[in-house]
Amino acid sequence: MKATVNGITLGYDDIGSGPAVVLLHDFPLSRRMWDPQIAPLVTAGYRVIVPDLRGFGESSKAEASCEISEYADDVVALLDYLGIGRAVFGGMSMGGYVLFNLLERFRSRAMAAAFFATRSGADTMVEKARGAELAEKVVKGDRPQVIDHLAGLLFAEGTMKTQPALFENVKRWMDSTDSHALTAGLLAMRNRMDYATPARYLDRPALVVGAERDRSVKPEHSRFLAAALPCCTSCIIPGAGHLVNMERPEEFNRCLLDFLGSLAVYRHADWRKVA
Repeated sequence: MKATVNGITLGYDDIGSGPAVVLLHDFPLSRRMWDPQIAPLVTAGYRVIVPDLRGFGESSKAEASCEISEYADDVVALLDYLGIGRAVFGGMSMGGYVLFNLLERFRSRAMAAAFFATRSGADTMVEKARGAELAEKVVKGDRPQVIDHLAGLLFAEGTMKTQPALFENVKRWMDSTDSHALTAGLLAMRNRMDYATPARYLDRPALVVGAERDRSVKPEHSRFLAAALPCCTSCIIPGAGHLVNMERPEEFNRCLLDFLGSLAVYRHADWRKVA
């Protein structure tokens, strides 16, 4: 499906019925990364909305620069387009950064929030420099080198051998990502705000899922975030790398569905109304 919002076209899927669950993808991927979650969530009675952030997947090509707030604005505009007032939001890594921004400015739209392999703090100076360096490489035409570097961070060591088809699929999605989207995403993440005191932005139930062998967002970041949030449930999934929802879908889905099940008190609320 496609929707025109904020002057661009967003690709998205809207499947199932019931309380809305919105999942925001990682960089530099697309909504396809949520394929292992859609059927279990729909079967459990949820309406699942998975958008492609601007520039990624089937959404309009991005400009060479973008702010995290623009991604968040697009998500809220998509919910308006679909007539959805409130939802549970989940974000993986960059999707989590978008979620923090959304919660800062549109907190009333969130019934609850789930953060997957993400962190609340901004990049260090070294990480900012690295992000700028990677963006410059893309601009200069060294795109394959950047893709290879990023692909190496997405899975636990050894996954290429144990799940080669999964790795090849993800690598293919990355290869198809527009160069402007790569640059824009890298710079947006580098310039994102610091949400190191996340309780200021979220006073609703929260879930944090980390991965024991994540080489991009170390599990200590997940532990910090879980400890910093009120009303928070957390899972650190053993043996998983950064794309924990794809490497260990059964364990990941169990954590997510258990969390959503704990929100049963909200299932009879008016999910279409903005608080």
